[in-house]
Amino acid sequence: MKNVLKIIWEAANLALGQLRTNKTRSFLSLIGITIGIFCIIGVGAAVDSLEDNVRESFNKLGEDVLYITKFTWEEDPGANYWKWRRRPNPDYDDFKALKRKLKSAESIAFQVFVGVKTAKWRNKALEETFLIGVTEEYGRVFGFKFDEGRFFSSVEANSGSEKCLLGYTVAMELFGTTDIVGRQIKLDGRSLEIVGVLEESGDSIINIMNFDEGIIIPYKLANRMANFKSNSNNGNSMLAAKAGQGKSISRLKDEITGVLRSSRKLKPTEENDFAVNNVSIFQKLLDSFFGVINSVGLLIGLFAILVGVFSVANIMFVSVKERTNIIGIKKALGAKRWVILMEFLIESAILCLIGGALGLVLVQVGANLLSNVSAWEIYLSPSNIIQGTIWSIAIGVAAGIIPAWQAATMDPVEAIRSK
Repeated sequence: MKNVLKIIWEAANLALGQLRTNKTRSFLSLIGITIGIFCIIGVGAAVDSLEDNVRESFNKLGEDVLYITKFTWEEDPGANYWKWRRRPNPDYDDFKALKRKLKSAESIAFQVFVGVKTAKWRNKALEETFLIGVTEEYGRVFGFKFDEGRFFSSVEANSGSEKCLLGYTVAMELFGTTDIVGRQIKLDGRSLEIVGVLEESGDSIINIMNFDEGIIIPYKLANRMANFKSNSNNGNSMLAAKAGQGKSISRLKDEITGVLRSSRKLKPTEENDFAVNNVSIFQKLLDSFFGVINSVGLLIGLFAILVGVFSVANIMFVSVKERTNIIGIKKALGAKRWVILMEFLIESAILCLIGGALGLVLVQVGANLLSNVSAWEIYLSPSNIIQGTIWSIAIGVAAGIIPAWQAATMDPVEAIRSK
């Protein structure tokens, strides 16, 4: 072990000596490694950051939540439009049936899109604010967090009280301040008391659960305002069921299917006229999509790295040539082949680690610059740094193996005689 550490130390000193004594040659050779690591890790960091951002958005839907809609998320609705168009929207009767009969669900919620409205407070008016009506457990299913205030109480939700929750953007544009809870806004000629302001959703590439520009009211109040028909094909409604602790999603899906088929009186030969969706559908698509992007990024980086391998190999061949006499003396004094081999391989790896470190620094600088102008944060993760280090070592071994083997197999007498 002591000998190995000594070889590593000597190889490191020789590698640094190469950089000090042959600055231009070393720089031109290592720039290939630097660019290669920058390309492969830079693309990887950007893709990983994008993937984390997109997956985080979809994860807001909840892996333990099932969504009942008339459209399936697995198929483009436009591909078979009339099939989906004929299906009824989930309605309050479906909600009551599921609420009454489901055993595997912890919470069940119903949401209906009321429309785009104009919200008013004093002399301010905010147009194009979307309004949705929800049932009592909606906040628990989606894990609402509040900037201030609370969700509807059971009494408020079930009686359809004239209360509302404001999205963060709506609250700031109407009031521009805190202490909003308790104030009233005008909506469709009604005065609604504000009981809560939701936390800001923040920037995201795909903001799935973005209520920043919305207003939420109890479903029964929404029904009084819009008079929804249970059999209507118009509008946009959805049911959501959150699995209970220890209950499987597949079991919950089977229960939902059975309850709705019975409630809607579908015959055994009829197909479901509803769809039960889960975020896992998107996860599979994302795995495939980002797998392709990572492969393309790897291919781009490999071309740059190939140039770096040849440039470092050139340094090592020159290094072997310059130190032929020294190699011969070492072998004459009893140095084994593996010692010479390891010495040059470690020297090559250290040179590549220096180039790789410069590449990682460039990636970090680029990530900081792009984060300031992009819609999501780009960052260099620990896994990216580990990958960059592994790639650098691998490049060093690949670039140094032939020169190192050439040095290790030299005849000591011939090596000493060489000039």
